[in-house]
Amino acid sequence: MEAGTGKRLAGLQLLLVEDNFLNQQIACELLQAEGAVVTVANDGAEGLACVAGCGPGGFNAILMDMQMPVMDGYEATRRLRAQGYTSLPILALTAHVLDAEREVCRAAGIDDFIAKPIDFDELIGTVARHCGCA
Repeated sequence: MEAGTGKRLAGLQLLLVEDNFLNQQIACELLQAEGAVVTVANDGAEGLACVAGCGPGGFNAILMDMQMPVMDGYEATRRLRAQGYTSLPILALTAHVLDAEREVCRAAGIDDFIAKPIDFDELIGTVARHCGCA
């Protein structure tokens, strides 16, 4: 948290990879209310392009929907990890939070989970924890 702002995610650069416009709007509003700067990608391929365009250190974390057209979150996460983004937190946005789904996500390289529908405290707390703001 930046001194004096009172916002838990102040100054963080986040990439939101989500194909659903309503989910994009909700997540952006919640994250921006806590001071984050949010870049939106509509699918995994766009997400990879955003990361490549910014390079290492461009984003503090990625919030990744797992079910998307063009390229899903599993494949995008695997590719990011293979490209050397091993310490960049990638957080799954998913309605499927059963243990079996969590294992598939972890195998792809996901660090943590945020359940849909999105809960404000869970979203902000999970991002803050993985970005060292908690």
